[in-house]
Amino acid sequence: MNQKLLVTGASGFLGWNICQVAKSRWEVYGTYNSSPVTDSGVKFIKTDLTVLGDLKEVWEEIKPDAVIHAAAASKPNFCQENPDISHKINVVAAGDMASLCGAAGIPYVFTSTDLVFDGLNPPYRETDLVCPINIYGEQKVKAEGEILARYPQAAICRMPLMYGIASPHGGSFMQGFIKTLKSGNFLNLFEDEFRTPVSGTTAAKGLLLAIEKKVNGILHLGGKQRISRYEFGLLMAQVLDLPADRITPGKQQDVKSIAPRSPDTSLDSSKAFDLGYEPPLIVEELAALRGLV
Repeated sequence: MNQKLLVTGASGFLGWNICQVAKSRWEVYGTYNSSPVTDSGVKFIKTDLTVLGDLKEVWEEIKPDAVIHAAAASKPNFCQENPDISHKINVVAAGDMASLCGAAGIPYVFTSTDLVFDGLNPPYRETDLVCPINIYGEQKVKAEGEILARYPQAAICRMPLMYGIASPHGGSFMQGFIKTLKSGNFLNLFEDEFRTPVSGTTAAKGLLLAIEKKVNGILHLGGKQRISRYEFGLLMAQVLDLPADRITPGKQQDVKSIAPRSPDTSLDSSKAFDLGYEPPLIVEELAALRGLV
């Protein structure tokens, strides 16, 4: 009998990708709140993680052997406008889950973000001081502290920008890029915002590796290449045979954003690489997505 893995936020982009990668080796249970999903290899449970009684009910029903907490209000603009709502899922639920995992003594992997940094001194290592510039980043910093205070053996995995196969309810940023280009419209992308992106599949493998290697504390799971959104768009168009001539460069300052944007939150993920985390080159990841996105 495979061990039980609980994946929260299983209807979202990252949670869905975790379930797809994990189901060959784990008995996977996935929670969702408002967007029902089905998959032959995953048992889905509807629950509101922000209600402690509901969370405990799910916990008693499953009795997991490990947890990956991917549920989040992950859109910075939403968090900026709805700080109280997003705090409940991004901070409170994350801390409650840490308490449950700590009491059971099982692996707890929390998905944090590269946006805990201001983007002024990249690339960022796990030991660098956090300095978020928007509410989403602030909430993830609070969650990291809350989790490690309650359960020091938890793994805090800071995730980069992610792309790849969409879940039935949650895509990545590249789905919007593809839709725009296929509709014949121009796509304006920042040439002055840099990240270290990976596919959802690679991210999922990194999170499962954190369980396997019994990671405690903070781990960065960025890719091996620093790239701007504009450069990514051109590469995506080339690999997926989309009209690159309709992609134009833009600047962060030219686009009004509700939540402040960091210019460069590239992650130094050497620690994860030493553990066996192996993100392929972006061109290879994109080639693997042909016909799937």
